[in-house]
Amino acid sequence: MSRIGKMPVSIPAGVTVTVANDNTVTAKGPLGTLMQAVDPDIKVSIEGTELTVTRPTDQPRHRSMHGLYRALIYNMVYGVSKGYETRQELVGVGYKVELVGQILQFSLGYSHDIHLQLPAEIKAEVIAEKKNNPIVILKSADKQLIGQVAAKIRSLRKPEPYKGKGIRFVGEVIRRKAGKSANAK
Repeated sequence: MSRIGKMPVSIPAGVTVTVANDNTVTAKGPLGTLMQAVDPDIKVSIEGTELTVTRPTDQPRHRSMHGLYRALIYNMVYGVSKGYETRQELVGVGYKVELVGQILQFSLGYSHDIHLQLPAEIKAEVIAEKKNNPIVILKSADKQLIGQVAAKIRSLRKPEPYKGKGIRFVGEVIRRKAGKSANAK
């Protein structure tokens, strides 16, 4: 049995989870509603405040989907009850970010500014204090979506290994390289 797949998902108070006939799991909570289609072979059952995911056989295909769908359902339940948050900082002289509605405007040292339209499900916040790097905070109930948007933001200017400039997650450690050595002849 999958160690992750066999663990039940506890449903907190204020969250309702339903399983439709077409094997679609829907989670509703204070932070929104999320849906996930589950493979027809995988069985999802709800008993009281616990949700369990079971597989019919030990085929490699069923074994791989067992843990996957349990993890996806857990992420949905956690997301609609508590939500997810990512923090990214812009490290570099003159790197700036502004939030105008649902559009993030980045100034990252290119000849032009970059405008990024955020999905409606994501709430963004920008902290730009003097003497500190600007920080972008993203909040959402959907873990996949927030991760995808955070990766897109990071890809606009990846951290480089010599000076460490770029967009990185708060607390991320960048492996640094030594520059040219003065004694090389």
